[in-house]
Amino acid sequence: MAKLCVCLETVFRDLPFLERIDRIANLGYEVMEFWSLDPNDPGRKPRAIAKRCEARGITISDFVVSSPDGGIGGSLVKPEDRTTYLSNLRATVRLAQELNCGKLIACTGNAVAGRSREEQVESIKATLKEAAEIAGEASITLVLEPLNTRVDHVGYFLDSPYEAAAIVREVNHPAVRLLYDCYHMQIMAGNLIDTITQNIDIIGHFHSAGVPGRHELDEGEINYPAIIKKIDELGYQGYFGLEYYPTLPSEESLARMRRLLAP
Repeated sequence: MAKLCVCLETVFRDLPFLERIDRIANLGYEVMEFWSLDPNDPGRKPRAIAKRCEARGITISDFVVSSPDGGIGGSLVKPEDRTTYLSNLRATVRLAQELNCGKLIACTGNAVAGRSREEQVESIKATLKEAAEIAGEASITLVLEPLNTRVDHVGYFLDSPYEAAAIVREVNHPAVRLLYDCYHMQIMAGNLIDTITQNIDIIGHFHSAGVPGRHELDEGEINYPAIIKKIDELGYQGYFGLEYYPTLPSEESLARMRRLLAP
């Protein structure tokens, strides 16, 4: 059965990072994820996060290797960024180990004008094959994330679940899986349950939010209880990430999401 995972970037946004961990723990959540560490924020240093999570019984699912646009940490679509990307990955893997975190999110970077799509896909695959060896040696899984380019990430390269799944299958390494974000993929392609069913063998993580708006999961056009039911039937045992912006106070909203998805 899938276990719910809260993204701390989108909830309790008026509170310090470490206090957000306390708040989700108080609500009964046991797993969290976030986007990035911040050396200028005492609450986002690995040692502080690991200590607070251990004290509150919280598991850290994942965080991001490089910025979605590829401007920080290197881009998968650029062969000339490969050395930078892999060097950043090695450093990020060490941070993940400090946090007892078993997954890292791989974003592709923005599309490069003047280069064919085929050339950029080949760059993604070549870099991920090397990245898989680095991550695999550390018992860490990279989850490749397609994003929507219509609302939130204009210019991002990988916006198709089908292309993303094909890349993961061609890389063909157990340390590289697919991150299936129901919010982003509803905007880009729809057909969520069929796509999930066809690719459940390579899906390593889920994200979710209501469409449209990226708010509560019971607001909008996606039937999330049906999705949870299906992935449970398919035998998925991983985490189901809540990466949405509440319209209600975060405490009230997250309590409602638990009732909706894990009654």
